[in-house]
Amino acid sequence: MSDLFSLIFTADFLGSVIRMSTPILFVALAALVGSKADVLCIAYEGIMLFAAFGGVVGSAYTGTIAGGLFLGLLLGMLLIGIFAYFVLYLHTKPLLIGLALNILGSAGTVFGLYMLTGSKANSTKLGSLTFPELHIPLIKDIPVLGTVLSGHNVLTYVAFLSIILVQVFIYKTGLGLRIRAVGESPKAASSLGIDVNKTKFIALLISGVLASLGGIFLSMAYLPYFTRDMTAGRGFIGIAAQSLGAGKPILTGIWILIFGFADAIGNLAQSFRLPSQFAQMAPYLTTLIGLVLINIPRDKKKTDNPL
Repeated sequence: MSDLFSLIFTADFLGSVIRMSTPILFVALAALVGSKADVLCIAYEGIMLFAAFGGVVGSAYTGTIAGGLFLGLLLGMLLIGIFAYFVLYLHTKPLLIGLALNILGSAGTVFGLYMLTGSKANSTKLGSLTFPELHIPLIKDIPVLGTVLSGHNVLTYVAFLSIILVQVFIYKTGLGLRIRAVGESPKAASSLGIDVNKTKFIALLISGVLASLGGIFLSMAYLPYFTRDMTAGRGFIGIAAQSLGAGKPILTGIWILIFGFADAIGNLAQSFRLPSQFAQMAPYLTTLIGLVLINIPRDKKKTDNPL
């Protein structure tokens, strides 16, 4: 066990924290944008799976990364579009349609995988492409810091840059302000001439793009192929991280790094003959602890002031 702790906080370990945080960060930001429009979407697992599968198929059949990116985004947007239409215009319960799309994402990708490769396990037969790594000039030559911050996949940098972009979008742009308006008070927004459903639809499409990028990262960066149910609950962890971050992009990003830290420790523990289940439960255990800690002050306030 002492050997395990001696490996924590090394440059390689901290670099793995950033890498493992990437897909959850994309989903958390997606959930954040949706929450600002007051729409609860739990379909991110299905969206990520469709996008991950589309990325592999698109890059394999077009021979280009752009082809994988396009098809991955297209399939992810298809699912979020279905979710938005059912919730906003057919008034379906978000939890029901979200659950249905998650099941569709899991079963549909396995069916597509079997049709294209004859395998229900992975897409290694397709020979898909991956996004390149980016070595940052000057920083890459700095000891320790270069190992931690440089040499990550391009999508990793896109994910962390998205924290700033979402922050600016939500609080500094006209569309972002309209999204917040319809989320906080739909009637007041409507009285000002804002099309509530249209604005919520746009917010969901934006969240769909972010979640799709998370899925594409899994199959075109984190791994060089698609595997069955490769999201492994990251969609739900992202939703929890957004809640822990109180809907604030920067605070959400900090929580994501905490989840990435737990995930990295779980993977590192497998090298020391600890059960593989430890690695699997680490991010979920962190989620539970975080939810408990953040809700204790709220419960105390309610107890101290019952009125």
